[in-house]
Amino acid sequence: MTWIVPPFDRVDEPFVADERAMLEGFLDFNRATLLRKCAGLTADQLAMRPLAVSSLSLLGLVRHLAEVERTWFRRRFAGQALGPLHARDDVPEAAFELVDPATAQDDVATLLAEQQAGREAIAGLGLEATFASPRWGTMSLRWVLNHMNSEYARHNGHADLLREHIDGATGV
Repeated sequence: MTWIVPPFDRVDEPFVADERAMLEGFLDFNRATLLRKCAGLTADQLAMRPLAVSSLSLLGLVRHLAEVERTWFRRRFAGQALGPLHARDDVPEAAFELVDPATAQDDVATLLAEQQAGREAIAGLGLEATFASPRWGTMSLRWVLNHMNSEYARHNGHADLLREHIDGATGV
C-alpha cells in the first residue's frame, strides 16, 4: 500500500492576543501550512524536485524544518545535547540533497515530533528569556519565535511553487 501524506488541520492565529500568544499562534499556523502543502501526496511526489534548477522538494523542506526546529528550540535555546537530524560534513545541504521517498513517512513524523518538542522546550518561558549563542551572542526567545515565523513563511512560499508544479494544486 502506498503511503499518502495525511490531511492536517490548521487553526487561525489569534486576531487579538498578547505578544506571546500571537507569535506562537502565527508559528503554529505556519507549521500547519507546510504540512497542508504536503497533504494528499505520495512519498514519491513528496521527494520530487520539479524545478530543474533547484534541489528543493517538499520532503527536503520537511527535513530542513525539522532540523531548524531541533536546532533553535531544543539544541540552542533549551541547551539539550542532541545531534543533528540530517546534517553531514560531506553533504552541507543533506536535508535537501539526500531525500528518499522510503523515509518520507518517518520524516513527516519527525517534523511533527520536533514541533511538539520545541513547544515543550519553551513552555512557560518569557519572551525575554535568553541563551548564549557562540556565533551571535545573547539571543531572546522573542527573536527565536520571530525568526522561526520568517523561516516557515519563506519556505511555505517555496512549498506553494513546488506543489503547483507537482500536481497543479494551489492554495492551502
